[in-house]
Amino acid sequence: MTPKDELIFLALGGSGEIGMNVNLYGCQGKWVMVDLGMTFGDPSYPGIELVLPDLSFIEERRDDLLGIVLTHGHEDHIGAIPYLAADLGVPLYATPFTAGLIRLKLEEEGLSKEVKLHVIPNEGSFNLGPFGFRYVPLAHSIPEGNAVLIDTPYGRIFHTGDWKLDEQPLLGQPSTPAELTAIGDEGVLALVCDSTNVFNDKASGSEGDVREGLMKTVADAKGRVLVTTFASNAARVQTLGEVAAATGRKVCVAGRSLDRIISTAKAAGYLKDFPPTVDWDDVMHLPRSEVMIIATGGQGEVRAALARIAFDSHPIKLAEGDTVVFSSKQIPGNEIAIGRIQNALAQKNILMVTDRQAEVHVSGHPGRPELEAMYRWIRPEILLPVHGERRHMAEQARLGITSGIRHAVVQSNGDVLRLAPGAPTIIGHQDTGRLVLDGDVILPADGATINERRKLGLHGQISVAVAIDRKGKLIGQPALRTQGVPVEEDKAAFLAEAADEAAAAVPKGSLEEEALRERVRLAVRRTATRWTGKKPIVDVLLVRA
Repeated sequence: MTPKDELIFLALGGSGEIGMNVNLYGCQGKWVMVDLGMTFGDPSYPGIELVLPDLSFIEERRDDLLGIVLTHGHEDHIGAIPYLAADLGVPLYATPFTAGLIRLKLEEEGLSKEVKLHVIPNEGSFNLGPFGFRYVPLAHSIPEGNAVLIDTPYGRIFHTGDWKLDEQPLLGQPSTPAELTAIGDEGVLALVCDSTNVFNDKASGSEGDVREGLMKTVADAKGRVLVTTFASNAARVQTLGEVAAATGRKVCVAGRSLDRIISTAKAAGYLKDFPPTVDWDDVMHLPRSEVMIIATGGQGEVRAALARIAFDSHPIKLAEGDTVVFSSKQIPGNEIAIGRIQNALAQKNILMVTDRQAEVHVSGHPGRPELEAMYRWIRPEILLPVHGERRHMAEQARLGITSGIRHAVVQSNGDVLRLAPGAPTIIGHQDTGRLVLDGDVILPADGATINERRKLGLHGQISVAVAIDRKGKLIGQPALRTQGVPVEEDKAAFLAEAADEAAAAVPKGSLEEEALRERVRLAVRRTATRWTGKKPIVDVLLVRA
């Protein structure tokens, strides 16, 4: 699959899901990648925290890949870089703040010399083969949220990245409606657009509105205040610094990722007025009404600062009369983990404030009014929804058509979409998939290791040791051990019967080892199924005396 005299779009991640964004554009035999993100594990990936895109398609064509262009610094757009970029062997391109975050990731993995990182000025331009790129600043919940305007021989693409409209942005200056209208005036073939909040009838709201809500919430609090937010939301961190100063509270930061964001933002020229911070030990000796803690962990992460504070395994302590403010959106799927922390806080009679009680959070993604405004400014021939589950993308396609856009295409990861020449058409499909980071090893998400782990979690495991002599005759009774097999108080009786069944499976005459091992395995598993209804993994060790 080599792009000829045509313009191709191919998503390897982020279409049909929220997270793990990887988009390819192909033209005249060459490819460019926009973003290289990851997502987080869920219960279907036991023992896994990070899920990565399978880049097999472009790895096989790495000689034709010109570079990776990053829109902004969120993990679902840059998180896979330290694990996959070195194998692709192409340079990265990012604006200063995003580049700072990427540089830290590469340094942690010892890849600084292996991966070339080009820092592009804000609103800067550069060329890669038949593609020209220009960064167009848009508001988001992290500094330097950017669209990329991509010039090609077949027309221009406006790839939004993640964005919103904000009349009171606290960090950076997004493009104005007039500037976006001017881009539309020059002609845009395709708008590749964030779909996350398409079902929201209202605009996302401004960071300035959150400042007022947080100011009132913190001013009304009596004891210590802890505010948890996404570490990457530097604009929110700036807001919290201002709120702390205005309410006479010292700031303490709890969370390594927050420290990283603050230092990177300062190096890029942001957070210049952020107040000096107080360390964990000193903050515990200040009057409770003079403390604001900014902490990670609002999504229920068990190792993050908030969870450790809630369960008293952190130097920072909270007690009755203190307040915890959740200044972030609850991501679907995290309800149980967040509820666990909130219940622990409630046990201590700690007051909790979420966006249901006060205006302490706004989204970084566009609602319907913002999408409609972008359509009016850009006026593309084609709308290509991305960054959403299928329902989000389908709904944005409908919204675009009713707003007067001529073509709207709902594609999935792996769909090969020809944008030009001619009408947009899906011309093929390439296999896509997922990888998982398991410790220090990258594995297929549905490979043998993870599938075995799923079976272990569902059914448990039994080990059987069988001793036989040189003629294949059984010596003694087979020995068994179980893990996770639901026999509990009946374990001794179960093991005795399973051992008898294993012994009976050994024939009096000799038998090839694999066949003997299989006879014993099936006999023990049938016994376990009869006792428990489960089909545990059974491992058989043959010992020859």
